[in-house]
Amino acid sequence: MNNKIFIFDTTLRDGEQVPGCQLNTIEKIEVALALEALGVDVLEAGFPISSPGDFKSVVEITKNIFNPTICALTRAVAADIDCAAEALKHAKRGRIHTGIGSSDIHIKNKLKTTREAILEKAAWATKYARNYVDDVEFFCEDAGRADLEFLAKMVETVIAAGATVVNIPDTTGYCLPEQYGAKIAYLMNNVPNIDKAILSAHCHNDLGMATANSMAALQNGARQVEVTMNGIGERAGNTSLEEIAMVLKSHEANLHLQCDINIKKIYPTSRLITRLMRMPVQPNKAIVGRNAFSHSSGIHQDGVLKNRENYEIINPHDVGVPESLIVLTARSGRAALKHRLEKLGLKWIKRN
Repeated sequence: MNNKIFIFDTTLRDGEQVPGCQLNTIEKIEVALALEALGVDVLEAGFPISSPGDFKSVVEITKNIFNPTICALTRAVAADIDCAAEALKHAKRGRIHTGIGSSDIHIKNKLKTTREAILEKAAWATKYARNYVDDVEFFCEDAGRADLEFLAKMVETVIAAGATVVNIPDTTGYCLPEQYGAKIAYLMNNVPNIDKAILSAHCHNDLGMATANSMAALQNGARQVEVTMNGIGERAGNTSLEEIAMVLKSHEANLHLQCDINIKKIYPTSRLITRLMRMPVQPNKAIVGRNAFSHSSGIHQDGVLKNRENYEIINPHDVGVPESLIVLTARSGRAALKHRLEKLGLKWIKRN
């Protein structure tokens, strides 16, 4: 199996759905350019039919971005798919991302229909989107709570209809890692035409397990992971791009999986998203939080000053962070004080 993991970034779609984080078209282009430089494989530029502004932004992004595949979201509705296709007409590589609910909760309570009707609509939407583009991704919404046998039938159906990627979203962030990983493994082993498409993991962080669930999916055969910068997104957010990239980098020898993210651009890109979306990153956020490379305990400070690897598994320079911080606190010891004095150009004199 291919060990390349495709990074699908949805900062400009799922990430921008956060209240108060809306961007104008110029800002979206700036973010898209940064994500292109970061090395994402697929950039979900928006939901074109949702507003004239979103449609315009997708169009302008396709005119300014050349390396990633540009993706547009739709419902399984003809007008949505028509609109997405129009927005993508300038894309060098365009993808339509369509789909519908797969869990009985959604089928009965939201869509008010039957499993049989869902399968028919899923096949129709996939075929309809293939009339416009060769690359169609289908999302099985709320797959995290879907019946496994029905989900497998749905995946088989949309692949037969022409889907090149099938998204298995844990839409509500419900799954445990072993459950989500087992779901992916089941699909890999029980969908007859699974070799004709890529499975994608799209996880939400409602229980704080989005990254763990996404990694479980990748370890069980998914080869695309859907992420946002800083983990922004609906409710508690999405899987963090920076966390996935650094898990893959840190454990490459064990996982034998790799992605094409330029990790040195992680921190600058994070700062850009924070500034434009006006959404501060929590201080203890992994990789990009203010405290991710800060040390305040005397024992930790002494260890880091002797050898960074005593308490840091990632070199901050690797992700674009200027340096580790030794923060003087009531718990600091002589090693930290000496370090701070030397940084200030003062000489430490040891007295007997």
